[in-house]
Amino acid sequence: MTYCVAVSTNDGLIFCSDSRTNAGPDILSSYSKMHIYDLGPDCLVVLLSAGNLATTQAINSQIDADLELSEGESLANCEKMNDVARYVARVSREQQEHANTTTGDADVDTSASFIVGGQIRGSDPAIYRIYKAGNFISASEETPYLQIGESKYGKPILDRILSPATGLEDAARCALVSMDSTIKANATVGAPVEVLVYEADSFNANHHVKLGEEDPYLLEIRRAWNEAIQAAFSNLPLFDWEKRTTRSLRAVTDDRTP
Repeated sequence: MTYCVAVSTNDGLIFCSDSRTNAGPDILSSYSKMHIYDLGPDCLVVLLSAGNLATTQAINSQIDADLELSEGESLANCEKMNDVARYVARVSREQQEHANTTTGDADVDTSASFIVGGQIRGSDPAIYRIYKAGNFISASEETPYLQIGESKYGKPILDRILSPATGLEDAARCALVSMDSTIKANATVGAPVEVLVYEADSFNANHHVKLGEEDPYLLEIRRAWNEAIQAAFSNLPLFDWEKRTTRSLRAVTDDRTP
C-alpha cells in the first residue's frame, strides 16, 4: 500500500508521497514513488505512483526509454500537460495489459495508478489523476487536490484546509499532516516521506526534500499537530446538561466560599 497526494494552488503545486512498499512482522522495505523529470528550462513533470511495484517500475522504465529516443511520443515532445497525462495513461494501460498477460494469474493484482503534474511553458501548472483503466481527471476549484493509494485517513484535513488561495508552504504542511495521519492509521504507509514544492513558472525542483522517520522537521510537525488537536478538542462546546452541571457546581462552590 502507499499514499500520495498532490495539491494545486494559485501559486504552484505540491507533491507528497510515502516510500513504504512492504510492511510485515519481519521486514519493512521502501522505494521512492516520486519521479521528477526535469526536461530543460521550459518543462518540469512529476509522477507519483501507487499499485503493483513491478508494474509501476515497468511504466517508469518505458517513460525513460521513450525519452532516450529521438522519434516517437515522449514527455519531451508533449506540448501541454493534458498531453502528458494522455501519454502517461497510454503507457500505463499498455504496461498493465502486458503484466496481466505475463503473470497469467487472476489472483495477482498488477494494476497501477498515478498522479502526474507539472508545467510546460505557455500554460498553467496542472495535476491529473490517472486511473488503472487509463482514464484521468484533473483537480478543480472545489477540490484542489488529488490522492492515490490509502487516501481515506488523510482526506479530512485536506477538505478542511485547502483552497486554490492556500499558500504553497501552508499547502505543503497540510499535505504532510495528511501523510502523518495516514502513517499513524495504516502501517503499510511509512517514511521516508518526499515533498516537492513547485513554484509556478520556476520550472525547477529546487524545493524537494526527503524526510526520514526520525527527521527533526517531520517529528516537529507530528508533535505540533498532536498538541493542536488535543487543545482544540479540550475547547469543544459542552452539552447542555454539562453546562447546567458546571453552573450548579460553581454555585455550590460560591456558597461554600467564606
